Parts: sequence; structure tokens; C-alpha cells
Amino acid sequence: MAWTLFAALATAIVVSDQLLKAWIVANYGHKGVSPVLGDWLRIDLIQNAGGLFGLGQGTAPVFAVVTIVVMGCIALLEFRWGWRSWLMTLALGLLLGGAIGNFIDRIRQGYVTDFADIGIGSWRWYVFNIADMAVTCFFLLLIAVWIFRPKLLSGGGGVDDTAAGSSDASGPIAE
Repeated sequence: MAWTLFAALATAIVVSDQLLKAWIVANYGHKGVSPVLGDWLRIDLIQNAGGLFGLGQGTAPVFAVVTIVVMGCIALLEFRWGWRSWLMTLALGLLLGGAIGNFIDRIRQGYVTDFADIGIGSWRWYVFNIADMAVTCFFLLLIAVWIFRPKLLSGGGGVDDTAAGSSDASGPIAE
């Protein structure tokens, strides 16, 4: 069940990310900045040849190679610990979907297509996409789990712990 949720979530993120990017490029490619919800949410199509927050411009091939390693690590984490908690499966599915979505762009185009611009006036966040949102949600969910449900990260107290047949704390972070 956990692998199904993990794979379905990652797939849904990749598909929605790639479809929305294609639609945005087709419909907003030459329009410049276009308001969607006033100044709060705008479409601002950019080509990010770097990494997070546009850092390391021109290093998309390096990020593509690193992403392959990261995707393997995510699958290993899900295989090893995701079944202990549906929250961890959800978090890892978000991370994998986001990583694959931007990986496809880097391999296919040499850059990541970003388009969502949020903020108020000159106070703007970085321009992002669905894959970036999934990765951000992964980090927020991981922080929330760590703060509010630390036993989920240590292997104890997870939804499916009894199915493992073990009550030890041999999870990803030992107590």
C-alpha cells in the first residue's frame, strides 16, 4: 500500500508539473509578467539554469547528475523506512515527484521552467513551479513531523509500526 501511495503521488506531481509548464509556455511564453490574482500571484516565465533560488546559474548538468543520486536515495529511504508512517511515505513521494519534475526539464532543456511569482509589491518570493512546491511541502512536512511527532522519525509510534513486527527504534534517526 505504501509503495502505491508513494508512486502515485510522485507520478501525479511529475505529470501535473510537466503539463502545467507546457501550458504556461504555450500560453504565456511571450507576454512578460501577467497578473493572475492581482500583484499577489503573477505568471513570470523564466528559465532557471541553476538550482534552488536560481543559485549556481549554468550548472544544470551538475544538478541533473546530483538529482539521479538523490532519486536513488529517496527510493531507498521509502523502501527502508517509508512503510513505518504514511506521513513519511507522503513526504518522500512529494520529494521524488519534485525531483523528477525538475530533472526532466534539466535533461530535456538544459534549464528548469519556473513561472509562479508570489509576493506583494517589491516583496517577492523566488519564481517557482509545481515541482518546487512539492519539494518545499516535503521540507515543511518533515519539519512538522519532526516537531510534532518525533517518534515517527525514530521508528516508534508510526501508523504501521505493528506490521513491522518490531518495536525497536532502528529507524532513520535513532533515539
